[in-house]
Amino acid sequence: MFLNSWSLALSLCSLMALILVGIAGRTAIRVLAGWNPASDDNRQIRLENETWLSSTLVAYGLGFQIVSLVLFVLAADSFCEVIVGAMCATGALLANDFGMPTLFVKMAGVFLYGFWIVLHQMDISSEHYPLVRTKYVYLLLLLPFLLLDITLQTSYLAGLEPDIITSCCAVVFGEGEASGGPNLLASLEQPFLLGLFYGLAMLLAVGSYLQFRHYRLLPGAGLAALWAVFLGVGLVAITTVFSSYIYAMPFHRCPFCILKPEYHYFGFALYTTLLPAAFFGISPVLLEPFRRKAGLEPAVATFRREASRIALILV
Repeated sequence: MFLNSWSLALSLCSLMALILVGIAGRTAIRVLAGWNPASDDNRQIRLENETWLSSTLVAYGLGFQIVSLVLFVLAADSFCEVIVGAMCATGALLANDFGMPTLFVKMAGVFLYGFWIVLHQMDISSEHYPLVRTKYVYLLLLLPFLLLDITLQTSYLAGLEPDIITSCCAVVFGEGEASGGPNLLASLEQPFLLGLFYGLAMLLAVGSYLQFRHYRLLPGAGLAALWAVFLGVGLVAITTVFSSYIYAMPFHRCPFCILKPEYHYFGFALYTTLLPAAFFGISPVLLEPFRRKAGLEPAVATFRREASRIALILV
């Protein structure tokens, strides 16, 4: 499958990200070894210029990896046309052992990569650059995760064969005799799931409003934990409840078919609100430890308000 256009796009995207972040990794080591903002010698000046360039490269590289989540799902949907038994991306992702792990790692990467970009924006918002060491330590910690992301993706593409027999979404997400047996998602009661989903949505809407208006009244860690739970509940609810209404078929449950043109790409509207809402709901509390760094308190406060407003709109 490596000669497929989607495979080439994914591989090129990952290769660019790896090269850009790899180059910045060398800068990270130099920063950890010799960064001294109090100094004005030539070495420090060269290092400051280098960090500007490498940070920009990293931001673009990680941005490519965030976009690769969308490319990966679209590629899997395209692969289903040539894989036996696959009707949508579900079957394509289950065609070997690397499909679903790659998807989950890429979803986690949206948050991990996105937070590095947020850290970078906070750092350059202050003339003291107080987060240079922090963001480059984080970058070095991200490198193994990025390698895992790319390795899983490459293994998935390498293991795809057109004559592999896989399952369709009716088997995987269905219930009863149509699915060939029960599954974990089908065992969830819809009234309970809907009550949990809408209850969390109301709590988060109120919490985001309070954080936007009076952030000191609300513990940020509690709100971030609720956002993490809401993300998981939302993904399950889309799969087991809302998707069947989009299909107008009670027994058709699939988180991927709703991305198809025959359903007016409605899934993109759901996922591009749920994932960013969770990201902007969780990220302010992660920035809170850096609020007292030199020159960062106004920037962190502004980001908290803007992130709360975006999360409030998207929820």
